[in-house]
Amino acid sequence: MKNVILDVDTGNDDAVAIMMAALHPDIRLLGCTTVAGNLPVENTTDNTLRVLSHIARADVPVYRGLAKPFAPHPFPVPEGFTSSATPVHQVQLALPEATTSAQATTAVEWLIETLRATTERVTLIPTAPLTNIAAAVTLAPEIMDAVDEIVIMGGSTTHGNETSQAEFNIYKDPVAAQVVFNAGFERLVLVTLDATRKALVSDIQCRDLAAMGSPGAMATAQILDYYIKGNVTQSVAAVHDALCVAYVIDPTVIDLQHLNVDADTVGFHTYGRTIVDLKGITGRAPNAFVALDTDAAKFYDLLKNTVSRTAATAA
Repeated sequence: MKNVILDVDTGNDDAVAIMMAALHPDIRLLGCTTVAGNLPVENTTDNTLRVLSHIARADVPVYRGLAKPFAPHPFPVPEGFTSSATPVHQVQLALPEATTSAQATTAVEWLIETLRATTERVTLIPTAPLTNIAAAVTLAPEIMDAVDEIVIMGGSTTHGNETSQAEFNIYKDPVAAQVVFNAGFERLVLVTLDATRKALVSDIQCRDLAAMGSPGAMATAQILDYYIKGNVTQSVAAVHDALCVAYVIDPTVIDLQHLNVDADTVGFHTYGRTIVDLKGITGRAPNAFVALDTDAAKFYDLLKNTVSRTAATAA
């Protein structure tokens, strides 16, 4: 069984990732930390609590994290710019009010305390801007010794989804990404848009999930149906963040290449772009295992088989 900490900005696909991690019997979800990203941190925290309560996993503690990026954006946001998160993420998920509240300890404090104290190594899964993680490793770099693997949803080797160059999570805090990429984690896995854009669920599959009747399956169907209805060109939704959890459950769901990665923190047109050295041109040593492809059928099977469980069957 893997000990897992999720760092989230819930959000729709984060909600599915939480349900997968909280319901799979091979994962011990130690806690969720929240951060500003898709939504302000007060909303990401509330949504995270709602998801855990809905699937009867209110025993998983939630720690509210940082409300602003690790470093401020150096360029003015263009007039009329609309974030890619605005049309697709529900400010408040259509789930009942949570039965618990966030813990008093802040996310960064808890991450440091937990990783310093643990006698078993932990898998970190950040599916959000890397603000909390960068702050934690800057304050206490020794905590990386307790991390078996950090699995990050972020970046792209081709085109972005927030700008033409940048993927959303990296764009929101590229300085934090740069810190984490170069911090020296023993194993860093970067699950890029190249892979997550193939982690698709269709409208027909949503109906199949809803018919399963479990709280997790019904909530997943509702959340993804919301995504699909916002997609004017296709009847599918990419479940980006859930692919990271699927990989932790079954690493064969994605194909990895060992490459050097960094984040652009200075370019006006390229700010937030993930720099992936696919050809080894820089001569810099690989620092990440980069996901470039996905087994879509295997992903959906992992998703379906996990969210169909209840908290009792996951124990």
